[in-house]
Amino acid sequence: MKFTTLGGINEQVSVVGLGTWQFGGEWGVDYTADQVNSIFDAARDCGINLVDTAECYGDHLSESLIGAAIESDRDHWFLATKFGHHFESNFERSEPRTAAEVVKQLEDSLKALRTDRIDLYQYHSWGDDLIFADDVQAALLKAKDDGKVRFLGNSVPGKGDWSHQIAQSAEHQIDAIQIVYNRLRREPEEHSFPLCQQQNLGVLARVPLASGYLTGKYKPGHHFDDNEMRGRWHTQTDRDQWLQEVETIKTNEVPEGVEMPQWAIAWCLKHPAVSCVIPGVKNPDQVYSNAAAVALCES
Repeated sequence: MKFTTLGGINEQVSVVGLGTWQFGGEWGVDYTADQVNSIFDAARDCGINLVDTAECYGDHLSESLIGAAIESDRDHWFLATKFGHHFESNFERSEPRTAAEVVKQLEDSLKALRTDRIDLYQYHSWGDDLIFADDVQAALLKAKDDGKVRFLGNSVPGKGDWSHQIAQSAEHQIDAIQIVYNRLRREPEEHSFPLCQQQNLGVLARVPLASGYLTGKYKPGHHFDDNEMRGRWHTQTDRDQWLQEVETIKTNEVPEGVEMPQWAIAWCLKHPAVSCVIPGVKNPDQVYSNAAAVALCES
């Protein structure tokens, strides 16, 4: 495993981390504690130490599974979670965003994660109307003073140009940006990444495998079940368009003998603005495969 710093956060984190949305049950699998523990055992074996989760991956369900899995070696992990949504049911969220609600979410996350501090506490896809509100900022800075939060981040929404938020990061004590970036979604290269580099922000690239489309496993016309995210939130037209583009990428860009998921992760890591990628995984084998992508960054 290779390690880096998240911008101005002077701590060593693995360049491949663990994304954990899947533990909340919206990817068609209800995870058991044993399954999650086996994934974390593989991550330890690979040297991975960064894990990213959120309050609304289930009602703190992902956090609870992670908390149990890492309680025995909490100091090994750089633990990132988010605030600003509440899980109501699969694919349904509310948005508790007052200062008092943010403080309650923080306390609930600490309890679920079985920890006394969160290393990176991230705004979770906040729009422009409330982000950086003075009372929320004051609550977050108090949490930092109290040692419950170590660093602040902003996980920007998946669609649209959020460079105007990113531009305000330094003045609001934001240390890291989480953003959708992959071979099918290159928009951050134009505006967001230069702003991150100017402010020395860490960048967590989420969805590096484009929700699994860049694994090369699926062909145009593939049907995803309605009980998982791709079947619920993506249209068949979009799926077919993306999968057709993946076929072209696989033919023209992926070297012979290289597994496409590893290539896709290495592709993200080769951008100088990207600190870490956080792919989701279904099982330990995928953890090992993702970690192996680091070797491709040298080629």
